Amino acid sequence: MKLLHRYIFSSVFFTCVVAAGMFAFVLIVGNAFKDMIGYLLAGQLTLGAFVKLILLLVPYVGMHALPMGMLTAVLLVLGRMSAQQEITAMRAAGLSLGYVARPILTIAIIGVIVGLGINCYYMPRTRTAYRNTLSESVRKSPLNFIVPKTFIRDFPGVVVYVNVKEGAVMRDFWLWQLDDQKRVKLFARARSGHFDYVESANKLVLTLSQVSVETRDEKAPENFSTPRPIANSDQMSIDLQMDNLFGKQQFNKKLSWMTFGELLDEQSHLEASGASLGRRMPVLIALNEKIANAFTILAFTVIAIPLGIKISRKETTANLGLALALALGFYFMNVIVGWLDNQPELRPDLLLWVAPVLYIALGTWLFRRVGRA
Repeated sequence: MKLLHRYIFSSVFFTCVVAAGMFAFVLIVGNAFKDMIGYLLAGQLTLGAFVKLILLLVPYVGMHALPMGMLTAVLLVLGRMSAQQEITAMRAAGLSLGYVARPILTIAIIGVIVGLGINCYYMPRTRTAYRNTLSESVRKSPLNFIVPKTFIRDFPGVVVYVNVKEGAVMRDFWLWQLDDQKRVKLFARARSGHFDYVESANKLVLTLSQVSVETRDEKAPENFSTPRPIANSDQMSIDLQMDNLFGKQQFNKKLSWMTFGELLDEQSHLEASGASLGRRMPVLIALNEKIANAFTILAFTVIAIPLGIKISRKETTANLGLALALALGFYFMNVIVGWLDNQPELRPDLLLWVAPVLYIALGTWLFRRVGRA
């Protein structure tokens, strides 16, 4: 019978690896396009730095891909085995469903342990390293994002356009300053200009030469019926903050980017200072979220076992659709809990366990029903 366990174990494990890899690939591509592709195309990221950043993304996407991979694997493997009457043959040989499910639950428990390691330690470490690496890589060449013949809108309250770029010197320079409503309040055009990067202040100092400046009425900048004064100047300097481009060098670490030990220390510090439940709730949510997310693997496995046997589908599309529906339902419940983070009296930290416990309870009930059928 050990041969049967090895067969089920290897089938589910291999399928889980493939499915989790597929989901991880999709998530990595999404994060890469969102965070890195612009810097890569602008020449601010070397290929080596890009590969390093991709590797640092693996633990972050892994904590989301692993539960989905396990859910998909169990549905695919058991659905195929049930459709091909393999489950029926095992039961006819006197084997219980509990015996059949044992290697699958073993994989799930291993997955929970791996998930705890990722969520509580590796993901926070690599996520922080990812942000630091991205920031440092971009800072090594802060002027590369200035692309000729392109409107640059990354600076707060400013739009920049450069017709010709020769190293750090720009020619035919256009600049628009905007008010809070994104209306142009000042327009400047210069024959040339250059940038100086001030690392301590995380800003660029733009110096324009031979400038023509047009100012507009602050109260009605779009009123073109009134004369708009134009002034000429030999030189003009403007400070451009770069926080919108790649963040401050020393950023405040998010609670989700803290390790489990760091969160416990933060919780102890808040309790010692007499902080209210409302102030401690974000830390409590982060602590419970790390553990609950790992147990998502077990929850998905327990509910997928009876459903995979009962549905008896060997078609990949049908099982993937069921996996997606189950995952969406699970994460929708977590989204609802997230809406309660400003209401500590409802204990959203404990409500994070509703979805995993519900799926495990429902899966156990379905498993018993299938076992008696």
